[in-house]
Amino acid sequence: MGFERIAIVGSGAWGTALANAIARAGRDVTLMSRDHAGADAIARTRMSPRLPGSRIDARVTIAAAGAATLSAQDAVLLVVPSQQLRAAAGAMAPALARNVPVVACAKGIERGTHKFMTEVIADCLPAALPAILSGPSFAEEVARGLPAAVTLGARDETVVAALARALGSATFRPYHSTDVRGVAIGGAAKNVLAIAAGIVSGRGLGASAAAALTTRGFAELFRFGRALGARPETLTGLSGLGDLILTCSSTQSRNFSLGIGLGQGKTPAQANAAAGLAEGAFTAVALVELAGQAGVEMPIATAVAAILDGSLRVDDAIENLLTRPFRAEG
Repeated sequence: MGFERIAIVGSGAWGTALANAIARAGRDVTLMSRDHAGADAIARTRMSPRLPGSRIDARVTIAAAGAATLSAQDAVLLVVPSQQLRAAAGAMAPALARNVPVVACAKGIERGTHKFMTEVIADCLPAALPAILSGPSFAEEVARGLPAAVTLGARDETVVAALARALGSATFRPYHSTDVRGVAIGGAAKNVLAIAAGIVSGRGLGASAAAALTTRGFAELFRFGRALGARPETLTGLSGLGDLILTCSSTQSRNFSLGIGLGQGKTPAQANAAAGLAEGAFTAVALVELAGQAGVEMPIATAVAAILDGSLRVDDAIENLLTRPFRAEG
């Protein structure tokens, strides 16, 4: 389990950043674009159009996704948007060797099925070992080699520990966990809550309101996670509380930026267009539906979902949250 050969499927900002980080760790990295034209352009410029200004490490091989390349890999990082992950995983099925770890690097819940990313991988690639990478990390910073720590989750303790060692370096530190569900929940829920934090910022409600929103949002995340079997230490760790703190406090977060736009009075369509791909916009309804099935109250996430689908105005959502009955903290 040396994991010397690592493929990254998806050449967007996060895929490019991970390619650089793993190349610095000394692994043999192939960054795979989903089409030949995209691979050729990236190979020529040594730069992803999704991450301008960050050159791809010279040690990274650029290729189009294909069976021959995938079949030779010790592990695969699947770095595509959460709602596209099923199609991308399904396309890999004929080429993948048995028991190869396939690591979901998207943070979300599949709409319709309410499945987390590792569950989607298990559906599409039954011979693979599903895993997930999540935590407080911005692509531009990781690409540059600035320090970051994340959580890598898989059910096999021996495999996930070995893979964490293979991907890690002095500036990119994966902590490993067998709590796959907990790692997935933190990443999915925090994106939705970050939209709410952005709304608070965009509306100019102040630092006190921002702190309250983040804290009460984490209470929702924690309740939801515990109801679905996540471990407390995972939810309070890097992939839960750590990622929430980062995403709720910086315009580098697309979800936070989307919320700012909504708070400033933009329509959901306008705010989405300005922010770029914000995973929380697609996850919100699935998160709320799944919480409802589990009997978990998530008023902040519910308000975000309603604002995004146009059924609730921002001011009404704020009033509803501020006029909820007083209660004990918990």
